[in-house]
Amino acid sequence: MTELDAHLETLFGALRRFPDVEAENLQAHDATDRLLLETAASYIRNPDARVAVIGDRYGALTLGTLAALGVGHVRVNQDLYVSRLALQSNAGASGLSGRFEQFELGADLLDGAELVIMQLPKALAELEEIADAVARFAAPGAVLLAGGRVKHMSLGMNAVLERNFESVQPQLAQRKSRALLATGPKRPAGPETFPVAEQNTELGITVCAHGAAFSGTKLDIGTRFLLGFLGRIPHARHAIDLGCGTGILATIYARNRPDARVTATDQSAAAVASAKATAAANGLGGRVMVVQDDAMSTFEPGSADLILLNPPFHLGASIHAGAATKMFEAAARVLASGGELWTVYNSHLQYRPGLERLIGPTTEIGRNPKFTVTRSIKR
Repeated sequence: MTELDAHLETLFGALRRFPDVEAENLQAHDATDRLLLETAASYIRNPDARVAVIGDRYGALTLGTLAALGVGHVRVNQDLYVSRLALQSNAGASGLSGRFEQFELGADLLDGAELVIMQLPKALAELEEIADAVARFAAPGAVLLAGGRVKHMSLGMNAVLERNFESVQPQLAQRKSRALLATGPKRPAGPETFPVAEQNTELGITVCAHGAAFSGTKLDIGTRFLLGFLGRIPHARHAIDLGCGTGILATIYARNRPDARVTATDQSAAAVASAKATAAANGLGGRVMVVQDDAMSTFEPGSADLILLNPPFHLGASIHAGAATKMFEAAARVLASGGELWTVYNSHLQYRPGLERLIGPTTEIGRNPKFTVTRSIKR
């Protein structure tokens, strides 16, 4: 075992996903983290190397760069709120607090960066936004190491990187993971292209989206089904769009309920920025408050009369009900007595018993071949 392997074994063995969902089949690191760090070791010449990390899920890349590769300080961008908390928690446990800074995607993160290490995102639009930012702001000779699980990678990822870099070289796959080495950033001539905006004629609103926002500017089919019952959704003093994505539900509800206070919340920074842009584009920027949070952890108990929810059914690449259950538990805490949770979900997931147990009496409002909409009343 090499010295690097020994450092990584010790570090990875102590990592936790907390405060994200934890389970035996969910890990705080994967083979791609290890491969990226092993590959990055060849590009780090001294402790003062200017390194940026993007897409670190729970701290494996950031803390590995500090502890195993010997870099003195790292700049980090993580889209998910829970990932930021997990990195801070793992850093504290490993004695590495204070040696990294967390930034949004942009110049503060990437200015002068010589090496950028990133986990490849699932969405090509998200990769496009990241690659543009690296090419725009990093050092002229910057190297981008982007890695992923082979089964989740596509030639489209190579094409996105090739539009932004002179050379893109796929490395040999190891342990079912592969790294892409991109060099020679092509400085973009025009302005930043995200967020993108599109007029949705079906809804009569403009939808704005950053690259990592789920569904982009398109209307998710589950959200469309829930909106079909808008006339039956009650008026509320305070309504929350939980897991708001681009903010479509919050924007439509605020437009149709002008007396309501509306809050949109998501754990994704890209979703929060998108929802803010969507509300503003439709003249509702002053009516819709947008908050980045993890399952309403900072919201006061009993502070909402209505919550609208289209929950995810996966955690990263894993199919897992934990994310939805966490949201149901959060709704039970934040809803006032008699308040309502309106949920749309894939019918085969059979969430109704959990809603009954955690929230209260639950009624099926509608069902089509794919989705179910329910109303749960807080007992």
